[in-house]
Amino acid sequence: MLYKIFNGPMPTAASQAAVTTGTGIKTLLQIKPGPTQVVRLVEWGISFDGAAAATPGIVELGVTDVAATVTAHTASGIHKYNAAAIGAGDPTTAQFAVGATATGYTATAEGTIATWRLAEARHIAPTDGIWFQFPLGREFMVNPGEFLRVRVKFAVAVNAICYVLVEA
Repeated sequence: MLYKIFNGPMPTAASQAAVTTGTGIKTLLQIKPGPTQVVRLVEWGISFDGAAAATPGIVELGVTDVAATVTAHTASGIHKYNAAAIGAGDPTTAQFAVGATATGYTATAEGTIATWRLAEARHIAPTDGIWFQFPLGREFMVNPGEFLRVRVKFAVAVNAICYVLVEA
């Protein structure tokens, strides 16, 4: 089952919400698998709305055992991407844990991270973006009890939209 999860609520009458990066480390998106669920990261991406060339920011994708405090996602914000996901029902019953210290977006507190398993780190200009697909059979794994995070740090705040496409 494939799910696409953005760093904002499900867009309805408005477009996908962008989130400011701020100038310190900030988790834009956090995913926590359900209690017995392993999640495979298939693809991820991020883009920025900077109007002028400036110093690139640091963008990281990784896994930790510490939750950030986030705005909780709801089932409607976890987009069912394929027929298997559509037929599986509510993804918050087994595939993903949701809540202020689970799957969500726009962190207000990062927590004290002691371990960090890094999948990707790049400098990206605030007028640019990136998307990356993991080769089949080489997907980045997220285990129960872990938190997948997309986090950033910029010298000057810009708005960002990021997502992950995961298999659960």
